[in-house]
Amino acid sequence: MRDHADLYELQPGFDIRGAVMLVVLDGFVDAGSTGKQAASALFDAYSAEVVATFDIDRLLDYRSRRPEMTFVENAYTDYTPPKLNLYLMHDDEGTPFLLLYGLEPDTEWEAFTAAVRRLVEHFSVSLTVGMHGIPMSVPHTRPATVTAHATRPELVAAHSPWIGRVEVPSSAAALLEYRLGEAGHDVIGFGVHVPSYLAQSEYPRAAIAALSYVAGATGLALPVQSLEESAKGTDAEIDEQVAASEEVQRVVSNLERQYDDIMTARQASDNADGLLAGDETALPTADELGAELERYLAERERGSEG
Repeated sequence: MRDHADLYELQPGFDIRGAVMLVVLDGFVDAGSTGKQAASALFDAYSAEVVATFDIDRLLDYRSRRPEMTFVENAYTDYTPPKLNLYLMHDDEGTPFLLLYGLEPDTEWEAFTAAVRRLVEHFSVSLTVGMHGIPMSVPHTRPATVTAHATRPELVAAHSPWIGRVEVPSSAAALLEYRLGEAGHDVIGFGVHVPSYLAQSEYPRAAIAALSYVAGATGLALPVQSLEESAKGTDAEIDEQVAASEEVQRVVSNLERQYDDIMTARQASDNADGLLAGDETALPTADELGAELERYLAERERGSEG
């Protein structure tokens, strides 16, 4: 059997046992740059030590995601190499945790997931938690909601599902969750719902929500408030743009009514026998969610070609 440890270089001197591992892979769906902003907040707040470095040359299609270089007058002066690393950080209370962060692999997904599983078992990771943003028909004027998923139902028992069954494009992070679950490891994923009209912009409120959900699931003391200032600035810009357009105001108003109807139905179901005892018509359908995702991917593709 192939030894997938050849996919990464493990740095010596780290004796970490039982820590939580967070996962943010940049490359697929991250509406509002939710996961990316959350990871940036962690790097800004804490010192990060590289525990393991993945062989990015084997995992990345450089032609589909070309790294940036700096050209000055008549010469190339700098190159920003792509990275995919496992980092060690300590939260506000000094609790150690791991962060797997970098570009999502383009190739060798099975080898990658097997390599990460090897690291999970090497460090006896107690819980793996992923976070990202997904586009949804929700208004920015209401509290952020989330699609929580896990390798065991008990891990997300506090979160009611938003959808029954839907076929979606896969990702390396999704496959990692699935494979770790097959191996008996606990994994939780948080897909924060980002207003579809803000999916292509940085939306700090979604990153704040992501860190809050992760903190609640792990007990880590994370820098949730560090994004508050930028969130207030973004909120003001959004309010200004909404105020300038009656059409946008109507859209937001309709989304608010839809959101309130859904939340009322979900609250009513808490007093019944589970979510599906309520009004299922208040939930977005698989086709609606698929359409939101297709729009997001199409818009992002057009943006990358610009």
